[in-house]
Amino acid sequence: MLICRFAAGEDIWYGAVDGLDDDDAITEESIVAPIEGHPFVDIRPEGSVLKLADVRLLAPVIPTKVVCVGKNYRAHAAEMGGEVPEEPLLFAKPSTAVIGTGDPIDLPWQSEQVEHEGELAVVIGRMCKDVPIDRVDDVIFGYTCANDVTARDLQAKDGQWLRAKGFDTFAPLGPWIQTDLTPADADITVTVNGETRQHAGLDTMVHDVPALVAYVSSCMTLLPGDVILTGTPEGVGPLVAGDSVSVGITGIGTLTNPVRSAAP
Repeated sequence: MLICRFAAGEDIWYGAVDGLDDDDAITEESIVAPIEGHPFVDIRPEGSVLKLADVRLLAPVIPTKVVCVGKNYRAHAAEMGGEVPEEPLLFAKPSTAVIGTGDPIDLPWQSEQVEHEGELAVVIGRMCKDVPIDRVDDVIFGYTCANDVTARDLQAKDGQWLRAKGFDTFAPLGPWIQTDLTPADADITVTVNGETRQHAGLDTMVHDVPALVAYVSSCMTLLPGDVILTGTPEGVGPLVAGDSVSVGITGIGTLTNPVRSAAP
């Protein structure tokens, strides 16, 4: 099932998406059925149906925290001049960094080197702590596409990653949540202006999804709607004003954001 969050007029809803094409893209036949309440509790159709092209998709969730994993693909660790850590390397983004598909990524005036990092995002569906690996499926609501936008020069300058990763608009998520996905069977592709920059099978992660959820939950309580970004493959590269960057994952769809300069 595909679950989105959308605006229709002045109202904001969660909804179930149907009628996509074979590439998980919106067509004239695509529809969304609004859901009463919150999908993490119970999925109850409201009763109406809207054309998906007539609504505005929002970030599919606003998490209390976005927990990210660094250097989880060997080739990306190598291109950054390092090795994969023995244990998952964690950092975080604030919820204010989250935007949805179609929303612009703002290039901050403080940085001259902003880069894309396409990733699989895991959406938590229930409050949990210390989840055993064999119970991880019980706490996952679904998966979406993410872009761990990074001010690379500030990351190097600061020696830690909060500012470089935490600017407003630096955590695009979307376009919706896929509740039925086997990550090991999916590929991720990142394009900028239609040119492929990153491509990899999600099965090439060093620490897979169950290991990451178990590890993160051993450190902190996860709440419904919290998001774990699972790392990026090799091929990260620059974004400049006027670009359009897309993160596509087979079985989910494509997250696309324009890039613009932010006024100081």
